[in-house]
Amino acid sequence: MSIYHIAIFLTVLLAWKLTVETQLMDSFFIGDPVLVFGKIVNWFASGDVFRHLWVTLVETLVAFGIGSVLGLVVGLWLALSPLASQLSSPYIKGFNAMPRVILAPIFSVWFGLGMTSKIALGITLVFFVVFFNVYQGVREVSPVVLANAKMLRASKRQLLRSVYIPSAMSWVFSSLHTAVGMAFVGAVIGEYMGSAAGMGYLILQAESVFDINGVFAGVIILTFFAIALDYGVGFVERKLLHWQPREARTIGDTA
Repeated sequence: MSIYHIAIFLTVLLAWKLTVETQLMDSFFIGDPVLVFGKIVNWFASGDVFRHLWVTLVETLVAFGIGSVLGLVVGLWLALSPLASQLSSPYIKGFNAMPRVILAPIFSVWFGLGMTSKIALGITLVFFVVFFNVYQGVREVSPVVLANAKMLRASKRQLLRSVYIPSAMSWVFSSLHTAVGMAFVGAVIGEYMGSAAGMGYLILQAESVFDINGVFAGVIILTFFAIALDYGVGFVERKLLHWQPREARTIGDTA
């Protein structure tokens, strides 16, 4: 995080505080930044927030992992199988078009109010983000590279390992940055719809007593939590895709 990011953040806080102090908007509706951050400090000092953060983290990571693996496997399978792709295409497009947030109460009935229903919702959100990127990445493999590999008598397994998967990797990690946020959204929405723990539950409790400062405190914690998860995905991406050039270079450029 650069000095510019910090400056923008402090400017937003200052504008928020001035809006409240000058009564441009009532603090009942937008909260008070001093009280909000006081609430955050109290939550961490008492240790209450850690249990809720842990529940949301587990739900997010499990949904992210399962949804990403399913999206990768199904994306590869359908991209390499034209017949299966053609048969399943209308069903996949139809399910993807459905607003999957409405599945939250259905999953709560099926799996109860525990973590399983939140994980199931997160998987449905993550799957399609990864699936479509993997599918597109495999379909856009260079025909020249593919033809050369086949001329060298590469087996299907070798083509998959050395051509298709490397071609799709940049698409995969591009989708994972979005997918980790979707897993997070699925977990929080599921908790908000009905649960006994988690950050969504904590925000719902604050909302039920009209504690707008508690609501904003929960939202801010969730925001920084999501940013940390995205940085984690970026770290893994840099480690696994270190072979990819970070910027385009011409022949005349120096290393």
